[in-house]
Amino acid sequence: MRKGDAAERQFIRFTRLQRILHICMIVSFITLALTGLTLKFSYTKWAAVLSHLLGGFESAGYIHRSAAVVMFGVFTTHLVDLYRLKTRVHGSWRALLLGPSSMLPTRRDFTEFVGTLKWFVGLGKRPAYGRWTYWEKFDYFAVFWGIAVIGSTGLTLWFPVFFTRFLPGSFLNIATIIHSDEALLATGFIFTVHFFNTHLRPEKFPMDITVFTGRMPVEELQRDKPREYEALVASGKLEEKMEEAYPAIVIRAIRAFAWVALAVGFCIVLWIIYAMLFAYR
Repeated sequence: MRKGDAAERQFIRFTRLQRILHICMIVSFITLALTGLTLKFSYTKWAAVLSHLLGGFESAGYIHRSAAVVMFGVFTTHLVDLYRLKTRVHGSWRALLLGPSSMLPTRRDFTEFVGTLKWFVGLGKRPAYGRWTYWEKFDYFAVFWGIAVIGSTGLTLWFPVFFTRFLPGSFLNIATIIHSDEALLATGFIFTVHFFNTHLRPEKFPMDITVFTGRMPVEELQRDKPREYEALVASGKLEEKMEEAYPAIVIRAIRAFAWVALAVGFCIVLWIIYAMLFAYR
């Protein structure tokens, strides 16, 4: 049976809400990156052209802040969803945070990290990953760091009068540097390391659409998440987490969106490299 055939049954990895939130995050993050970088590198030709396409630097600022509102909304909705997940499935925060499907880093993650390095150089077997790998956890908590650091400084710059009621005015200069440099770091990380881990690994190349469809073939689950697969089989819960794959037309639409996002991301990386090497001020 062909992959992507509507009759094929696949494992449900992500809920509909999680997929929607991820798409909203992609759109808002790319928008924030494009509009923010036009200001940071305003002295470059590509930034001037891009800002013109966006309606000017002032319009880019409005778009930037609108995308920030979407990002905050995604983050807040995710926290609410975590609370509902704790109540509905796990029963307590301890079970959610310390259970087998926890997103918190554990000693096993460190062991798997070392095991992966050995596997890379042929000194060991590929670790038997569970539901979440160490790099997926790192990517996940990077969002928390970004919201805390980039989001808080962005709010300070957005509402300077309010924040300088209890913060010294000099903090606005500090917030500008932190917001700009941390955003540049986050953009570079997402469009290089995250893109590689998600899409450019040999077993995923050229694209992994699981986070968009929410589904993955059982063979892929068995290969990439052997511990999770074995646990589901042992508990007899694998079958209840299976659904039919999406029709081919839906997969094509998803791939089109994903290719656009990937292309924009790679262009942003090239623009950053050009600005840093040949036009940095």
